[in-house]
Amino acid sequence: ESLPGQYDQRADSCAQCIQMITCGERPLIRTARIYALQGDLTDEDLQKIKGDLINPVEAREASLDKPETLRQEHPVPPDVAVLEGFLAMDEAALQSVHEAYGLAMDMEDLHVFQDHFKTIGRDPTVTELKLIDTYWSDHCRHTTFSTHIDQVDIQDYAISKAYERYLAAREEVYGPEKAAARPKTLMDLATLGTKVLKKRGQLPMLDESEEINACSVHIRPTIDGEEQDWLLMFKNETHNHPTEIEPFGGAATCIGGAIRDPLSGRSYVYQAMRVTGAGDPTVPLSETLPGKLPQRRIVTRAANGYSSYGNQIGLATGIVHEFYHPGYIAKRMEIGAVVAAAPAANVIRETPEPGDVVLLLGGRTGRDGIGGATGSSKAHNHTSLEHCGAEVQKGNPPIERKLQRLFRREDACRMIKRCNDFGAGGVSVAIGELADGLCIDLNKVTKKYEGLDGTELAISESQERMAVAVAPEDAAPFIALANEENLEATIVATVTEEKRMVELWNGAAIVDLSREFLSSNGAERHASVHIEAGHSWTPAWPGNTFGEKMQAMVGDLNVCCKKGLGERFDSTIGAATVLMPYGGKYQLTPAMAMAAKLPVDGETTTCSGMAWGFNPYLTEADPYRGAFLAVVESVTKLVCAGFRHEDMYLTFQEYFEHMGEQPERWGKPMAALLGALDAQMGLGIASIGGKDSMSGSFEGLDVPPTLVSFATAVGNTRRVLSPEFKKSGSAVVILKPQYKDGLPEIGSLLSIYKIVEQMIEEGKVLAAATPGFGGVAEALFKMCLGNRLGLHLNGNIDPDSLLKPCYGAVILELLEASAGEFLGTTTVDYTLVAGGEDLDLAPLQEIWEAKLEPVFPYRRAGQPVQALEYSCNAFQRVAPAVRLATPRVIIPVFPGTNCEYDTARAFRRAGGDPHVLVLKNLTPADVAESCEALVRELDAAQILMLPGGF
Repeated sequence: ESLPGQYDQRADSCAQCIQMITCGERPLIRTARIYALQGDLTDEDLQKIKGDLINPVEAREASLDKPETLRQEHPVPPDVAVLEGFLAMDEAALQSVHEAYGLAMDMEDLHVFQDHFKTIGRDPTVTELKLIDTYWSDHCRHTTFSTHIDQVDIQDYAISKAYERYLAAREEVYGPEKAAARPKTLMDLATLGTKVLKKRGQLPMLDESEEINACSVHIRPTIDGEEQDWLLMFKNETHNHPTEIEPFGGAATCIGGAIRDPLSGRSYVYQAMRVTGAGDPTVPLSETLPGKLPQRRIVTRAANGYSSYGNQIGLATGIVHEFYHPGYIAKRMEIGAVVAAAPAANVIRETPEPGDVVLLLGGRTGRDGIGGATGSSKAHNHTSLEHCGAEVQKGNPPIERKLQRLFRREDACRMIKRCNDFGAGGVSVAIGELADGLCIDLNKVTKKYEGLDGTELAISESQERMAVAVAPEDAAPFIALANEENLEATIVATVTEEKRMVELWNGAAIVDLSREFLSSNGAERHASVHIEAGHSWTPAWPGNTFGEKMQAMVGDLNVCCKKGLGERFDSTIGAATVLMPYGGKYQLTPAMAMAAKLPVDGETTTCSGMAWGFNPYLTEADPYRGAFLAVVESVTKLVCAGFRHEDMYLTFQEYFEHMGEQPERWGKPMAALLGALDAQMGLGIASIGGKDSMSGSFEGLDVPPTLVSFATAVGNTRRVLSPEFKKSGSAVVILKPQYKDGLPEIGSLLSIYKIVEQMIEEGKVLAAATPGFGGVAEALFKMCLGNRLGLHLNGNIDPDSLLKPCYGAVILELLEASAGEFLGTTTVDYTLVAGGEDLDLAPLQEIWEAKLEPVFPYRRAGQPVQALEYSCNAFQRVAPAVRLATPRVIIPVFPGTNCEYDTARAFRRAGGDPHVLVLKNLTPADVAESCEALVRELDAAQILMLPGGF
């Protein structure tokens, strides 16, 4: 029968059905599979399996009586092929190889590959060809961002001055001679701001190492009254290609991959944000382009996939936002951004030495995801949907949750010299990046099923695996700790003296490549850049009156309510959330940022926050100014949420069309990066990380130039502020920066930040917000929604001016107008009075909520959200006045449990003595041992608590 949940396929046989749900964790199912493969699964056998009376070991031994049957189901894969005659191939033959293997590398790369093997005098294996195709892909090695820019032609005066500032900054960092010799690249431009600010001494807390999977900074949180040294890590990740092809799985592994990056840094991920881009999901099915899925199906299935993974692993998603622009029909944008933290003492970073061993930790390897990195590096065409499905990885959140548990243990983390998560490129990249010299035994790689050949084992991108380098004497203790957390860990590689990566399969070396060649990144690429003059963008809301224009604005896809989308995600799991995604009694005012306490065992008021900034229409009109304002928007949002701009860091997501060789196309990312660099340098806030995706094209369509800015910082929960108006009779003011050439003047912007931060510190601000897509009018409208308060605007204000872009401005609700320009007064009447018009906000709210209701329903038709009554003080902890006993609490952790930490913390706060017991099921002996351990714990405990999970 059709299996529940994510197993929504239909199996053709009992054997296939069991194969679909076997993941190495369920011994009875493994036993059933053995019987099924023998082809003689009788009714009696089924009864044995349904009960708990079959001995899986005996069953496995019995299956060996019919080895020929097993061989038929899982035939022994052939030896890895050698590309015979490759060294002598001419251009036509090489082109045939390129087409036959669907390579992402271009012909110049293939010639470099051929020339290398000519120098060593042998033909390559198919594994080596596919491995290099992965290593040199744009996804893994940022080949577009590393292309040498030879000529730059700029038609915009402001951008040409920005380019001059970039050249001056290069000389400041590298020196005049080295700057002249160093190639100009998009990567250099993207990373230069951090280098300059670091050289100027403005990044004292930056944490640097050879592990670069996530941004990392030192922080000093206060925990149980004691200041400690911690690391804060954050990362943004895209899965545009797989989500476009298979929305559920692609989006699920987007958040899974985002988690793995800081997790590999031994930090615990506790906050997530989802920012996506799509075409209009309300258009009829008949308007779907050939070779494309309908936008409605993509947006709904992708939301299900991301939320399914996040909710299963127990990760609070604090902000969910989706942009709508026709360009994202070319290829969807799927971004997950996460925040993590860990005690600095837990993170040991050392260089692996010859003799050290590499462990494969976590999930097993299958065929899912093979070619994902190379597929993500290509533009799409009308056949991509049919041919790229196998490139989508399959997530396994319960396994990643176990990895999270293990990496919260100091005893395990301090054995790790270096760690890398398994993503693009699988074994060859994850293990291959740990050390210069490696010998990998692919036969030791744990598998989901038999029949995988050496190439598949080498490049499979199966998820939820880690590569961990440890000293040889630490291998056994580390494996034991992993087993305690119900995880498999296996030695699969050894660090060698010679700087080569060798991969063995069935005793033969199917990969034998020098580190120098691996790291060469293929053919050197060159490009010319032409940057056209940008043009201004101002939304033209239809209507003759302010009221009519407000109706058009609140019903715009990029302004309207997205709560139906957000409510598919759990925003409070983990019990650390400080800001709800939607604020007020009616939970309708969207938060400016997400905020959550650090994941500590004790009590803390230290929290982290993150906000995004981006407008696809603005950046499409002018990539330079659009990127500049994306940075400004993200930083200003975080200031409005109660964080200090001096404490902030940035990370960018760049997403552009396939570049080709057209200078005008290259001009778009360069202009955007120049704008982002100017914003960084002006604000003194560095972008210390990012992710580039440069394949956003589908035949004749391109994604809009995209640079999403994520700002993050650490602050105090007592300063965190939400944007909804709190009471009637308050003064509403706006602080606007001065503008020049469409951009806020940096000096005036910084002055506003300092004023707002000081007023929040002094407790003078009740609510704060910054204008976005719909200008001041949108911000004021949304500030009214949460508590159903109205606003009477100053009669001198031109209502139409409120509908224009005003990035960088800050709107404040104050007890009395003591700063900025007075806008008006909040009222108990749910109306907006402006320019002689008295607008009833209830109909506007209905337009705002109803726009995406057919796509993301969350309310009964026509029914407003009811007010929620709160009776507890957020800063008051209730505990018994007299404690007569300390009850012992046993909290069992099953595969899929995700609330054990907050449950234990809650019991500890209430005076209990919580004990967490991990129930293991990797082997039948593990199951028996866990049962016995649970019995012992129950005998000693007064309370049994079953925590939440899946």
